[in-house]
Amino acid sequence: MIDLLLLGNGGMQPLPNRWLSSLLVRVDGSLVLFDCGEGTQIPMKQFKWGFRRLAAICLTHHHADHVAGLPGILHSVANAGRTEPLRIFGPPDTGRIVAGLRVIAPDLPYAVEVVELGEDEQFDLPSGLRGRVRFGEHTLPSLAYRVDLPRARRFDARRATELGIPQDLWGPLQHDGQVEWAGRLATGEDVLGPERRGVSFALVTDTRPVPSLVPLIDGVDLLVCEATYSNDDKLEKAHRWGHMSYRESAELARDGHVRQLWLTHFGSGNPDPEADLPNATNVFPDTIAGYSGLTTSLRFGD
Repeated sequence: MIDLLLLGNGGMQPLPNRWLSSLLVRVDGSLVLFDCGEGTQIPMKQFKWGFRRLAAICLTHHHADHVAGLPGILHSVANAGRTEPLRIFGPPDTGRIVAGLRVIAPDLPYAVEVVELGEDEQFDLPSGLRGRVRFGEHTLPSLAYRVDLPRARRFDARRATELGIPQDLWGPLQHDGQVEWAGRLATGEDVLGPERRGVSFALVTDTRPVPSLVPLIDGVDLLVCEATYSNDDKLEKAHRWGHMSYRESAELARDGHVRQLWLTHFGSGNPDPEADLPNATNVFPDTIAGYSGLTTSLRFGD
C-alpha cells in the first residue's frame, strides 16, 4: 500500500492559504518527499506524518519554488533525530544545487547522498518502491517521475508441501528464487502463481504535455499533474514558460489511461482552483483540484 499526501498545490510563490506544490509518500513507515519549495516543512508538521523517517527527496527541477525549502526540511529531519543517510534524487546539476543550499545547513547528523538521474533512468526508493524518470519540456531540465510498488507473486503452500520442500526454506525460496535440500532443487516457478498487478503513481509538473510522457504514466493508479493555467486563454504563456492548462493536464491523463488525476501547481493568478474544474473533468472525469491535506491510499487489488 502507498499513502500519498498533497502538502501544497501552489506554483511560483507561497500564498497565505496555499503552500507550494509538494507531495509526501509513505510506504511501510518510510517517507519520500517530492519537491520542497519554501515553507514545505510547515504543512509537513501540520499533518503529522513526521520527519525522522524521511529517507529520500525527489526533485523535479531546480526552480526556487521546488527546492528553496530544502535547508528547512534538512534541519527538521535532523531535529527529529534521524541519523540514517538521506538520498536526494534530481536532474543533472542537483549536486551543485544541494551543495549551495547546504551552505546554510552544513552540519547534519546524517549523510546526504545526491543521485543525479538521466533520461528514462530507473532507480530504487525505500520500502521496495521503484522509480523511473523522463524529461519534460520546461525552461530548465525537469523530470517527470513514475513510482511503482510491485506485488509479490502468490506462494502456493499446497504445491510446496506436495514437492516436499521444508517449511524453513519457503521464505528463502520466495526471496531468492531457488533452494536446495537433500540433493533436490526447487525454483520459484514451481510454487509461485502468475504475476500480479502492483500499484503506482506519477508526478508530472513544470512541463508541457510532451508525447514522451504518455508511456511513462501509462496505467498508473494516480497522476499528480501540474495545471498552472485553468483556462486555454493562457496557452501562449503556457508554451512560453513550459506549463499546462487544465485541459492539457486532463488530456495527458486520458491518453495515459491513468485511473485518477490530481491537479496541482496552480498559478498565483488562479484564486479558486475548483471554479474552472470542468475544463478538466469534461475531458477526464475522475479529476480532483488538489488542495493542501488531500490524501489517498493506493492498495493492492484482490
